[in-house]
Amino acid sequence: MIIVVGDLVTDVLVEHDGPVQPGSDTDAAIRVGGGGQAANTAAWLAHTGHPVTLVSAVGDDAAGRDRVAELSDGGVRCAVQVCPGTATGSVVVLTSAGERTMITDRGASLLLGPAHVTAVVDAAPDGTHVHLSGYPLLHAGSRDAGLAALAAAARRGFPVSVDAASAAPLRSVGASAFLDWVRGSALLLCNADEADVLAGPGSPGEQARRLTAHVHAAVVKQGAAGAVWSGRDGSEVGGRAQAVPMKDPTGAGDAFAAGLLAARCSGASPREALAAGAELGARAVAVLGARPS
Repeated sequence: MIIVVGDLVTDVLVEHDGPVQPGSDTDAAIRVGGGGQAANTAAWLAHTGHPVTLVSAVGDDAAGRDRVAELSDGGVRCAVQVCPGTATGSVVVLTSAGERTMITDRGASLLLGPAHVTAVVDAAPDGTHVHLSGYPLLHAGSRDAGLAALAAAARRGFPVSVDAASAAPLRSVGASAFLDWVRGSALLLCNADEADVLAGPGSPGEQARRLTAHVHAAVVKQGAAGAVWSGRDGSEVGGRAQAVPMKDPTGAGDAFAAGLLAARCSGASPREALAAGAELGARAVAVLGARPS
């Protein structure tokens, strides 16, 4: 079992062909569906057949009910806190081939309660793995919930993985604070921009090695260039990305995390886990949106 803790939101996906024209019209295809880093990772984990529970918060509104129903239909067990009087979070995703920009209203995600998170982790069976999206830690309203997930997992002896989430809010809270919060975690996942914030300049291998001063293993993702795993035990392996036509990069990192975690929790080596992550990430970039089609 993997427990994933973090955001569940509505994505408004805006696929535009060519640059956005400020002050004028830009042609685009627009669709609405489920999003949120934690929810996307949970959806991809369920897609692999791995048992998964999502711990998140939504508003008491139609959007929240729709988001939970989508995940439940996809095989995700939803331990979702409903917050009356608050709207479910939403994200406008501006996407084109190779790039995406997110405009975010976190909504009810900021109200995820530490008691709710703790209760779910405390009730989990032995052998559970806890995966924390970095977003709860990066925002003051939900930080206590993120810290509660880490503390509850430590009490139960559950291994923890953390996704660094996003470079801009990481800069705001500071690398030192974030690395203190996640210190001792089994695995930290970050992309190239997040690695620059947390580890400073250098090659992906150098950055991953620096991060093992804080966590037991670190993965630095490089998109089409693959990923590097470095362990505190001195292990270091690289994984190659699969060359596929890119339709939409939204959710590719979340799918990569799901593939890697499912493999690793099933006993795969770091090299095998990187390959499994790359395979699922390749599937993600070939479809529109952040979830399995």
